[in-house]
Amino acid sequence: MTRGFKALLTTVLLAVMVWAGPVTGVGTAVAAQPVKILALGTSLTQGYGLPPGTEFTVQLQVALKRAGIDAVVTNAGVSGDTTAGGLARLDWSLADHPDAVILELGSNDMLRGIAPSETEKNLRAILDKLKADHVKVLLTGMHAQRNLGAEYVKQFDAIYPRLAKDYPVIFYPFILDGVALNPKLNQADGMHPNPAGVKVIVARILPYVKKLVRG
Repeated sequence: MTRGFKALLTTVLLAVMVWAGPVTGVGTAVAAQPVKILALGTSLTQGYGLPPGTEFTVQLQVALKRAGIDAVVTNAGVSGDTTAGGLARLDWSLADHPDAVILELGSNDMLRGIAPSETEKNLRAILDKLKADHVKVLLTGMHAQRNLGAEYVKQFDAIYPRLAKDYPVIFYPFILDGVALNPKLNQADGMHPNPAGVKVIVARILPYVKKLVRG
């Protein structure tokens, strides 16, 4: 092999290595994958009564993109779902192996008058599973309706702060912050946000979601 040919071969090999990028086992560079966020919740997540494209998950994904975060937010909200229902469907909800979960459950337990101890037990089981699977969690809280009685309100409202202390989660104390009881931001039933209400929810929770995916 001549000296000139050796020099030419070396140049070609270097050019190929530069073009191919980092070695990955197949000779190509790996593109960054979007962050996968699963929103596991109730009708507030599912988008009850909302026009398509205005749901929480859709608006949140758009807001994240505007913030420079490439994420796919999967809607795993089920209207009327309880913490027991969320726990029952947890395994198949995690089938796509999300990087993070936004956990929004408990409001229907409260509306049905389910014992707060039962709600907390189910939420702990969900959080235990997510912790074991090393899935990051943003826990969203809920407040009990005041007409359920002082003792029930006291017990229910204490659930989420207590869980936030016991688990390595990011805690957003009230999912309907800035929206609850505002007729302009809710549908006619006074319970579910309209598109403008969802926009407020997304704007307020966005800093917490950024922390979730960047942490």
